[in-house]
Amino acid sequence: GFTIEEFSKAALSAGKAVKINSTCTVFAESEVVSLTAQGAARDEVALGIHKAIVSRSVGLLKKIAGPGKIFFAGGVAYNDCVRVLLEKEMGQPVFVPPDPQIVGAVGAALSSL
Repeated sequence: GFTIEEFSKAALSAGKAVKINSTCTVFAESEVVSLTAQGAARDEVALGIHKAIVSRSVGLLKKIAGPGKIFFAGGVAYNDCVRVLLEKEMGQPVFVPPDPQIVGAVGAALSSL
């Protein structure tokens, strides 16, 4: 297994990505297990997973994002590879606040005041 940091670093160090075709999480997991069993390099599988996640996210983001900065919050914002791929796909920097995992909770608390 990987920690989040190891997962991100492995993906960032990959020379190429293994393509993950499945859009369903359950099928994607089976695909990853199969690719690994076939001898695919872990770093290339890691990058493939990251690219699959980001490509699906960017498709949605481009539909709703207006002009301006992109604010990236939540626990996944700790994953540098996701941030790097988002920046590449969106063509602009992505802002990650300090302690991104608590931004939603802080916003909820402030809105209750």
